[in-house]
Amino acid sequence: MTNSVDTVSIIVPFYNEEGNVLPLVERVNAALADFALSWELVLVDDGSSDQTLKRLNEAAKTFGAYVHVVELQRNFGQTAAMQAGIDQARGSLLVTLDGDLQNDPADIPAMIKDLQERDLDLLVGWRKNRKDTLVMRKIPSRIANKLIRKVTGVHLHDYGCSLKVYRASVMKRVRLYGEMHRFIPAWVATAVPPSRIGECVVNHNERLSGESKYGISRTFRVIIDLLFMWFFMRFRARPGHLFGTMGLAFGLAGSLILSWLGVDKFLLGNDIGGRPLLLVGVMLVITSIQFLTTGIIAEMLSRIYFESSSRNAYVIRPPRHEVDSRAWHKDV
Repeated sequence: MTNSVDTVSIIVPFYNEEGNVLPLVERVNAALADFALSWELVLVDDGSSDQTLKRLNEAAKTFGAYVHVVELQRNFGQTAAMQAGIDQARGSLLVTLDGDLQNDPADIPAMIKDLQERDLDLLVGWRKNRKDTLVMRKIPSRIANKLIRKVTGVHLHDYGCSLKVYRASVMKRVRLYGEMHRFIPAWVATAVPPSRIGECVVNHNERLSGESKYGISRTFRVIIDLLFMWFFMRFRARPGHLFGTMGLAFGLAGSLILSWLGVDKFLLGNDIGGRPLLLVGVMLVITSIQFLTTGIIAEMLSRIYFESSSRNAYVIRPPRHEVDSRAWHKDV
């Protein structure tokens, strides 16, 4: 059921997409021209080196105060740019999409309605008919999606689609760092039950302007991030269980080796000083101690740094004007 007090913030991060800025803003306005809810458009420039920022400011002047530009001091990456937009958004519902025009803004009204009617906290777009190259984009994406489903337990077809609708009350409890935007459904699943996360089929267009920022190398980054995601989802509150298990396993193996060598030395009278097995046993014991101490301390310090401090993964350039003239589309 639609809540009359709902407001919508549409968040779009840009990085060197100067040719797509104006067409995207026009499409968003056309898609939401008759939309019943108040909405704003938050455009984040992620330290672009071309004319993207200039085009964003021109769009804000052309369309009105409900178009808000957030300028980051340098290129922090898509995840940080998305988090910056989320932090600046005022709506009770949040929508994210890419700035490359491959996501279709025309899907937004139906997705918002679907999220409200199904009473979900997150609705993820599914690019069922994806318009990308097979080898460089589709195959790595399919492999990554299967791995993410297996590791996280959140069963979706398409984790990489940036077109998503969230409830702000949930999303603002989740902090995004590094390149973790691919795992937003899994992060949300740490705050809400997976049953409140859904998906729907959305349109997907071919890229007409600019260059893709992703290649086959991102597959390796996904695997590394997935390892951390696996750890965070299962051992966030008990990291000692993981590192302790590994440490005890290495310690047990090392202790057995050293015990056998002790028997061989003191009971059987054999020389063990030049045997490689002695070095293996000692190294296993040392590794065990490291797993039980350094690993736990390093991981906990990392989480404390991000979650307990007021530091963000990005820095916003101070506004040029002190007065906040932002407005909702229905107010203009």
